[in-house]
Amino acid sequence: QVQLVESGGGLVQAGGSLRLSCACSRSGFRFNAMGWYRQAPGKQRELVASISNDRSTYYADSVKGRFTVSRENAEKTVYLQMNSLKPEDTAVYYCNTYVYGLGSIWGQGTQVTVSL
Repeated sequence: QVQLVESGGGLVQAGGSLRLSCACSRSGFRFNAMGWYRQAPGKQRELVASISNDRSTYYADSVKGRFTVSRENAEKTVYLQMNSLKPEDTAVYYCNTYVYGLGSIWGQGTQVTVSL
């Protein structure tokens, strides 16, 4: 079994910052690409950012320049630093990876709420 556990969500005012963490139980974490998704009420889950095993990154247009994804392989953790938060960033944020033989793995999610 592979588990992903997110933390770091909360309530923040617009313009503020949060850092999300996702801890992975898999010993081969360093080989995995990792993704951060979010789902707002009434909307589909969307990819926000991802980081590959060679640390190349992808960002959705809506978060470019504000969010930064990073990873610490020794800690088997991926981070999402979120700056200049906007009310439209309010969502449940999920960590995701794919493991051969097990498929797509999701964390339980962490709520981010941005107030005006």
